[in-house]
Amino acid sequence: MKNAVDEIAGLIIEANKVALFTGAGVSTESGISDFRSPDGIWSRYDPEDFTIQRFVADKEARKRNWQLRRELVSANYQPNPAHHAIVELEKLGKLSCVITQNIDGLHHAAGNSEEKIIELHGTIKFTKCLKCDDRLLMVDVLKRIDEGEEDPHCKKCGGLIKAATISFGEAMPLDEMRRAESCSRECDIFIVIGSSLLVYPAASMPIVAKQAGAKLVIINYTPTDMDPQADIVIHEKAGKVMEAVLEKVKQNF
Repeated sequence: MKNAVDEIAGLIIEANKVALFTGAGVSTESGISDFRSPDGIWSRYDPEDFTIQRFVADKEARKRNWQLRRELVSANYQPNPAHHAIVELEKLGKLSCVITQNIDGLHHAAGNSEEKIIELHGTIKFTKCLKCDDRLLMVDVLKRIDEGEEDPHCKKCGGLIKAATISFGEAMPLDEMRRAESCSRECDIFIVIGSSLLVYPAASMPIVAKQAGAKLVIINYTPTDMDPQADIVIHEKAGKVMEAVLEKVKQNF
């Protein structure tokens, strides 16, 4: 791994714009379950309950949605070494953006600037009204449920409230997709951290970057289908690798 870490650090030092792409493998190191592993979230919940169609049509499915949101919000998850290393890269002036598939808000909590973070799949920290798009803090909506409001609706327009995350069958956020594509095209190096690169269209970002001429680095515990296209691949935990990379960057910056 040492030679690969040295190579990644060298690419970062030489680069003007470093784009990072984070997936569930970063969140799991903070104790958050992923969705697709044998003991992941979908082993306890039916994915069909999390389609936008089922959410809109079925009150019982909405209740199960809120149950999962409470599970994710109530735990006191904290940023891990991978998150902190990404913050340090921003402080060094190297980070152009961090594109994330994660909904946990831990890049914000770690200290990355709001304008650097692109949340392709939304955030668990807020809710949105499906009719007027009003946003509320998730904790405030969960409090309403605790006080007896089983199926919360928007107090402004009466529309359904759901987590400000992208459900199955729901359109991807246009602004975030545009920003992610632009950042991917313009970067010098694109580093995937903790993503299996199976969920599209988010997983198309490394392809956009590579086709635009960027060096592609993949850091993931297990192999991905995109490994053959990458310039450097490390199959190891995100935090361990990113700490080592950051240390080497600081030594030679």
